[in-house]
Amino acid sequence: MKKQILAITAAAAVAGAAGAADKIVIDGSTTVGPIAKAFAEYYMAANPSVNITVSESGSGNGAKSMVNGTCDVAAMSRPMKDTEFKAAADKGIQPVAHVVALDGLPILVHPSNPVQALTVEQVRNIFLGKITNWKDVGGPDKAIVTISRDTNSGTYETFEGLVMNKQKIHENCEYVGSNGAIRQRVQSTPAAIGYAGLGFVDKTVKALKINGIYPSAETVQTGEYPIARPLFMYTNGYPKLGSPLYRFVTIHLTEDGQEMVEEIGFVPVTAY
Repeated sequence: MKKQILAITAAAAVAGAAGAADKIVIDGSTTVGPIAKAFAEYYMAANPSVNITVSESGSGNGAKSMVNGTCDVAAMSRPMKDTEFKAAADKGIQPVAHVVALDGLPILVHPSNPVQALTVEQVRNIFLGKITNWKDVGGPDKAIVTISRDTNSGTYETFEGLVMNKQKIHENCEYVGSNGAIRQRVQSTPAAIGYAGLGFVDKTVKALKINGIYPSAETVQTGEYPIARPLFMYTNGYPKLGSPLYRFVTIHLTEDGQEMVEEIGFVPVTAY
């Protein structure tokens, strides 16, 4: 893929005449961030006159940036809320969703933890504080350390909706600001449990089976894995055909875009 990116100036799919002032500003989800950065590198290699910046301030802040007119693309790991659509409409902005990938939300524990599987109900009860020791779910006699994303995160809101059923996480839970921070906290804490995007699973943490299903590209794509979601890039209206913004937000529909999504660890929405 790196060779393709270096040679991308020959790729007609994204190349085009662009003015020196062309700029695309992206803000939002830390989950979608790696996709946005990969797409930006790919696009700028083909179009050196276009400058793309990517900030990762969380899905909620991405929506606010779009409403405030300070970004061209709001990267979000959840759909926009009705209140966000209304705030946008009040300012004459019409958010249009582009689903750029699919993602599972693996439940992560330390590799030394012998627990291999939980149910959604067990995960919910752990984060509610009803299950507080690993021995109650087949693990060691250790107090469970729960790690959650911050409440402004789309990842948090997905977890809140699909796992917690909108019930409040217990007061002793630790909150961190990114998926990477979740992984770092879990990999350094033998008794921890957390959750992050599919692309953040590596050998330093262990993903559990949930309801008997292991989180993978295949089980997310088929809908078998119970904690899954689409990932979005929102624009103000549908971009003008052929414009730099249009070519950027449709990279995921190309073969190279699919390959980048897969390399990062997410699930493409197209198949070649």
